[in-house]
Amino acid sequence: MAIDPTGSDLKRFLSDRPDEPVVMLNLLRFREGGAERYADYLRHFRRFAEKVGATILYYGHGAAPVVAEAGQDWDAVLLVSYPSRRAFSEMVRDEEYQRGTHLRSESLVETVLQPTTDASGTVWPGGS
Repeated sequence: MAIDPTGSDLKRFLSDRPDEPVVMLNLLRFREGGAERYADYLRHFRRFAEKVGATILYYGHGAAPVVAEAGQDWDAVLLVSYPSRRAFSEMVRDEEYQRGTHLRSESLVETVLQPTTDASGTVWPGGS
């Protein structure tokens, strides 16, 4: 299972609207004892996120899903807002940041890291 983005993953990510804001959805499944290790990673992460103007919007632990197939539940969800895809890329390329990413890798057994864009201006069917 993929845990960390590769160079080609980041290149593809950066090729799509590099200067537009992005909110990264992190779905997290922890190893045994991984939640505590991930907390160590978040302390490390915050310093570098702030340097590029990123903000943690939400971090929460998962509960039993209301609707999901077996194995589709997640231990935690993290939403991080970045001023641009380029800012995210700058952060993950920072050598000092990279020295602490082992905390993330060691804490997870599976993850999804998905960029999202703001759709709040969308006119919803049946809405105004």
